[in-house]
Amino acid sequence: MILQEVSDGLEVVTLNRPDKANALTAEMLENLIQIFEEKSSRVTILTGAGHVFCAGADLDAAKVGLAVSPLWERLSKAVADSPALTIAALNGSLAGGAFGMALACDLRVAVPTAKFFYPVMKLGFLPQPSDPMRLAQLAGPSTAKRILLAGEKLTAQDALRTGLIDHIVEPNALMEMAQALSTDAIAANGEHVAAIKHLTRL
Repeated sequence: MILQEVSDGLEVVTLNRPDKANALTAEMLENLIQIFEEKSSRVTILTGAGHVFCAGADLDAAKVGLAVSPLWERLSKAVADSPALTIAALNGSLAGGAFGMALACDLRVAVPTAKFFYPVMKLGFLPQPSDPMRLAQLAGPSTAKRILLAGEKLTAQDALRTGLIDHIVEPNALMEMAQALSTDAIAANGEHVAAIKHLTRL
């Protein structure tokens, strides 16, 4: 349910469960953690199959505790700590813990129909520990509070205006844009990519 393609320093990781809106199970989370901890590429693009990036936790798994599992925070840390340039190519909406994966990436590009929401207030959960900080750093404290406390859904246009994403791209050009952003890093050596990434960490 996680596809991994590696070629010439570029790794593309695809959430491949489109019939379930790419909702994540514990097994999928563990697989993603392993992929990002391998440190095998200079650029990693994270995307989804179908028209939704990720709906968060699988509903059945959420009922038995996955929604509050420490695996989400482990995954966010693995993404953030990767020495590679990480790019979230958001092919559609994302919710909950999936938001954390995108926040932990270095860059984010999204299709015009993407929506961004994190319904922890409504569901009675706390967000993963690093997510509010990253959200506030990217989009500002007010936007973070609107999403987390008021349950507001952001459109792609809202997300671009607040700095949550870097570009809005039509679906047929999404991966092309992500790969264009990868060009310089792919041409560099891994140590150089990691060094510049370290200098730009918040």
